[in-house]
Amino acid sequence: MARPSRPILSRGGICAAALAIVDRDGLAELSMRKLAGELGVQVSSLYEHVKTKDDVLHEVTNTIMEGVDVSGFETGDWRHGLASWARSYRAALAAHPHIVPFLAHGPARREASLRRADTVHGGLVGAGWPPRYATMIGASTKYLVVGSAMSSFARGFDDDVQVYIERYAHLTDAHRLSDHADTIDRDSFELALEMFLDGLNALHARVAGPKSSATGS
Repeated sequence: MARPSRPILSRGGICAAALAIVDRDGLAELSMRKLAGELGVQVSSLYEHVKTKDDVLHEVTNTIMEGVDVSGFETGDWRHGLASWARSYRAALAAHPHIVPFLAHGPARREASLRRADTVHGGLVGAGWPPRYATMIGASTKYLVVGSAMSSFARGFDDDVQVYIERYAHLTDAHRLSDHADTIDRDSFELALEMFLDGLNALHARVAGPKSSATGS
């Protein structure tokens, strides 16, 4: 059988190539022309599978969200569910930080995002949280995760000690932060998450209604 004269395209292959570009070059550098070049095809060939660049990005983010684990809510323990979701969510975004600004706009019609939002909301309501609080808790967790995944606090400091030593008496070790950025960023996220959950514990005692067996919203 003769080999095809051009690469065989699929939505999955297109999205994988798009994510490779975003990871390597940044979100702003993705274009349909550059994507076609990455795949070795004409731009017109892409439109047989996807409608627009945003269509591609929605598919990419949907794939990323498929890796976010919300199974912790199955235990009925809302705190465990939130903690495991937040950690999994952060890990998924931290692996692809350049896509975060697009993903941060909301779930739109992305199936994987909506399924996870439904599970989180249902798990919280099922644990006695009033629906309005469940919505705000889901949003607050997302703010914490997205902020943590989008940038590194520790890597934002210059590694030249002379920048700090004469003018900033309390930052004389700031030049060392970038060497320990992964640990600092992870531990800072864990601290914020723990304090957030502790605060929610106190709030839950005041506002929660009876628990239910509901798993959806």
